[in-house]
Amino acid sequence: MESRATVQRTGKRRVASSKVTPLQGQALVLRIELCDIVPNIYRVIVVPARITLTKLHITILRAMGWEGGHLHEFIINGEHYGELNPEFPHPGLKNQQRVRLDKALGTAAWFEYIYDFGDSWWHRVTLMERAEFKGPLDSPWCLGGAHACPPEDVGGVPGYANFLEAVNDPSHADHAQMLQWHGGPFDPAAFDLDEVNQRLMEIQL
Repeated sequence: MESRATVQRTGKRRVASSKVTPLQGQALVLRIELCDIVPNIYRVIVVPARITLTKLHITILRAMGWEGGHLHEFIINGEHYGELNPEFPHPGLKNQQRVRLDKALGTAAWFEYIYDFGDSWWHRVTLMERAEFKGPLDSPWCLGGAHACPPEDVGGVPGYANFLEAVNDPSHADHAQMLQWHGGPFDPAAFDLDEVNQRLMEIQL
């Protein structure tokens, strides 16, 4: 299927338009959605089909807005991939380092990504399109998205709900404490496409 999305560079900014700008090889358009939260927190990104799961992990972190530093796992076609850690043995976990997304994905239309086993942030990643390109694809980029990523270590979905209730209500008993913990106000609707793409451009493919 041909992609209907074109991405052009304007200085350091990439702008989506209605045609395909030639890039090299096959690219995948992926929708990353954080599960169990309403309204939807999602990003639509473009990556080369040959991207390794190690680079895809970094891409998802930067696209969503996670800081990193926690364990993660991919579940693709029933296989589990991640970073092998002797301190946290995981039976059946395969080393993600040299695994390419296109090879792991095969004909599947979606897969799962879990970040931070404590907070347990589950992401559903859906393959929206496959597109052929004719020029360099040197970094991933984001075509769109909505809503801010929850803060790190907030306590998963229930902790995030409690956090939002506290920071949005000045009369809440934990309002001042949560603002201090977060380092200031938090806007759950915030999403800056340019800022996301600046982060993604730092990833060398």
